[in-house]
Amino acid sequence: MSAQANTGSVLDRILEARRAEVDHRKRVLPETALKYGVKAATPLRDFSAALCRDGLNVLAELKPASPSRGVLRDPFEPVSLAQSFESAGACALSVLTEAEFFRGSLKNLRDARKSVQLPVLRKDFIFDPWQVWETRANDADSFLLIAATLEDGILRDLLMLGRELRMEPLVEVHMARELDRALAVGARIIGVNNRDLKTLTTRVETSFELIDRIPDDCIAVSESGLRTHEDLLKLRAAGFDAFLIGTHLMLSPDPATALSSLLHASPGTL
Repeated sequence: MSAQANTGSVLDRILEARRAEVDHRKRVLPETALKYGVKAATPLRDFSAALCRDGLNVLAELKPASPSRGVLRDPFEPVSLAQSFESAGACALSVLTEAEFFRGSLKNLRDARKSVQLPVLRKDFIFDPWQVWETRANDADSFLLIAATLEDGILRDLLMLGRELRMEPLVEVHMARELDRALAVGARIIGVNNRDLKTLTTRVETSFELIDRIPDDCIAVSESGLRTHEDLLKLRAAGFDAFLIGTHLMLSPDPATALSSLLHASPGTL
């Protein structure tokens, strides 16, 4: 169940840190305790359906920092951000929970979700079934699986466990080979990350290059590097159902206004 190596130095450091943290947390909080917590979790919200509404579906991300850009938003207020994104028309939320490199937390996820009616994705580096139980126990509705960091067997196992818990994961890919692997294990929500995890460079063209390989019965999500209403219209026309946007919103003086601009054409473009 180990993550694959040689996926980029920054990613390697993140995974090494996450493995050490998860090993520690598993000793403190056994899986049996998490399973008890799942029984008390709030009812799930339909993440898949939220991504398939008519129109432009933005999965708005709450992200305090990133390895490539450093601190993105300080102070970071998850409740007010979540509420403003809901009011501005987000279809769902993505909340970073990795602490060391992204300054996220499960508390941010819980607080954000309690404050809105939207489904919430846990954005983290998940490689162990314990983390899936932890995700559901903390009231998330879905979670991210990064194909580049997981061997086929564990990718399939985590996907199946998510479904057992009625959480359909978003499986993230960056290239055709990863997409083929994700489809082979039965992924139904495919996220195309326009950011190369090895170099951290971003090419929106990646989404256009891969969309024709994503079956019509899968939900297609374009991630990273999306900044304009026109970007979303072009990707929607190409076949994408939803768009995960974080850094652009976090760096905006008014994130809700930035989201509204992504969703609606400005008067000058009509």
